[in-house]
Amino acid sequence: MENILVVGGAGYIGSHAIRSLKAAGYNAVVYDNLSKGHGSAAKGFKFIKGDLGDKKKLLKVFAEQKISAVMHFAALAEVGQSVKEPALYYKNNTAKVLSLLDAMVEAGVKYFVFSSTAAVFGEPIKKYIDEAHPKRPINPYGKTKLMVENILQDYALAYGLKSAVLRYFNAAGADDTGDIGEAHTPETHLIPLILQAALGKREDIKIFGSNYKTKDGTCVRDYIHVNDLASAHLLALKYIQKHNTCADFNLGSSKGFSVKEMIDCARKITGRKIKTQTVARRAGDPAVLVANSKKAAKALGWTPKYNLDKIIATAWNWEKHRKY
Repeated sequence: MENILVVGGAGYIGSHAIRSLKAAGYNAVVYDNLSKGHGSAAKGFKFIKGDLGDKKKLLKVFAEQKISAVMHFAALAEVGQSVKEPALYYKNNTAKVLSLLDAMVEAGVKYFVFSSTAAVFGEPIKKYIDEAHPKRPINPYGKTKLMVENILQDYALAYGLKSAVLRYFNAAGADDTGDIGEAHTPETHLIPLILQAALGKREDIKIFGSNYKTKDGTCVRDYIHVNDLASAHLLALKYIQKHNTCADFNLGSSKGFSVKEMIDCARKITGRKIKTQTVARRAGDPAVLVANSKKAAKALGWTPKYNLDKIIATAWNWEKHRKY
């Protein structure tokens, strides 16, 4: 059984990925400092508490656990926070990833699946963003991720480290079981915020700007279910191992929904009235981000299985019965 180190495996996307790995016959070893993740989300898995920047500890883990590949989910991912506190992002999302990569090279671990982001593209110049789209990030979060993408290209040439770069658009939803789901502190993602307003945990949902050049003036995003993302990570790992190569894939549904459309869909799924309040735009928010995921479909055989209704229904089921 192949041992995969899942860095950030107690977090939102990581906790879904470890279940996907287990179901496929891999042994997922979770490595997390629990600054954002939840220990209970990794229950039943080998868990090692450690920091991404602790090269000495990572080398020990690679040796003792006989790790053959690494999946990375340990990034800070709030656009607004990255604008206000860029130092945090450059340290965690770039400098500490270097420590991880250096430990991998030293230990001879050759395969790396990296969680990147649509934020590397900045303001899109075409409707559907493919892998060749110019990368001009407009916030520190996107810049830190693009730096790692560039580093991975250089590490492939110099050290033979093979990587899959997965740029996802907006991760959403929760596992069908309702055992794990989205739980950030503070919560900044749209769907949980809408659903918390539906439950009365929040007075309203804030719409950040209503004068974008979109169909209804609010930002348009591409939402992809977290389990669909987890399956893409598994397929990408198999791909780079089989072909001993590097690859990059944009992961989304290739459908864009505005903030107002998301709120309307949540009203339909929950049957609740959801109050809204329009406020000023947030710094660093592009108007539209929608994926072209044809490359992932062709190379990996990856097709998202969850539509928007299903995404919100699974998130609603989780939010009503949250376990952490």
